[in-house]
Amino acid sequence: MTEILDCLIIGGGPAGLTAAIYLARFHLRVTVVDAGASRAGLIPCSRNVPGFPDGVSGPELLHRMRRQAEAYGAHIERGRVDRVGGGERYFTAEYDDAAVAAKTVLLATGVTNRRPEMPAEIHHAALHAGRLRYCPVCDGFEVTDQRVAVIGSGDHGVREAAFLRAYTADVTLIANADRHDLDSVQRQQLESIGVAVVDGPVANFRLTEAGLAFDCAEGSVCFDAVYPALGSDVHSALAAALKADLTAEGCIKVDAHQRTSQPGLFAAGDVVIGLDQISHACGEAGVAATTIRNDLAADRPLLRSPKRRASP
Repeated sequence: MTEILDCLIIGGGPAGLTAAIYLARFHLRVTVVDAGASRAGLIPCSRNVPGFPDGVSGPELLHRMRRQAEAYGAHIERGRVDRVGGGERYFTAEYDDAAVAAKTVLLATGVTNRRPEMPAEIHHAALHAGRLRYCPVCDGFEVTDQRVAVIGSGDHGVREAAFLRAYTADVTLIANADRHDLDSVQRQQLESIGVAVVDGPVANFRLTEAGLAFDCAEGSVCFDAVYPALGSDVHSALAAALKADLTAEGCIKVDAHQRTSQPGLFAAGDVVIGLDQISHACGEAGVAATTIRNDLAADRPLLRSPKRRASP
């Protein structure tokens, strides 16, 4: 550890990279440690990111954001942070064979979608063909008037099926397990809006010219688009180890300025409960970065040294 960073950002998705851009432009010392597993990297084409009227792929967007952050002096390193320790003066973090120290830490570690059981190669191909989708808010427009299946049950499955019903009249809610976990009120709600309900389990996925096909209680079925509504796993273990407050769902609790319950520890993006959208993650990151800058300045004024002039 040759220097103490002003901020260590853990996670190189849209939230982490936006914060890096802001902090670097504040002339602060910032390093991003990225495990390379951002959900944004799985997006074949997003058409609701402002400024990209023809859409942009997740990998391309992340590439542009990394290039922008590095252009202003942010350091981006590949690695997975295994431990963060908190001290009186600064935090320490370990990843791979490296260690860093920082005055503040921003957790932008995100979440991971739970997938239906299918071979990885079929999952990848279906995702990039637009047959398998995980975010109705992001791309519900793209399935307008298509045959759509939602794999899930309970409150989550019902909410997702009802949301998608605004885009198409052909929505089917299919249980991932043998039978649905639905009460009479939920079944009545689905029936009233014209959502078909089919028991599972789902199995034997295959990608065809007609769509994504699989087996369920009704035999072999095929849909233009399939949305898994199986929940997600929140990557908040580092926050928990630092005794930061979490929600019942495991998300990191923050105040209006993205501060956690632990001084100097911040969080932004999908790891914080809220709208899981790129635009929302970037907004939270901008708030977090500005708060980090102002908190550091309150502790010790941030003063730019006079520029040295070359000798004649």
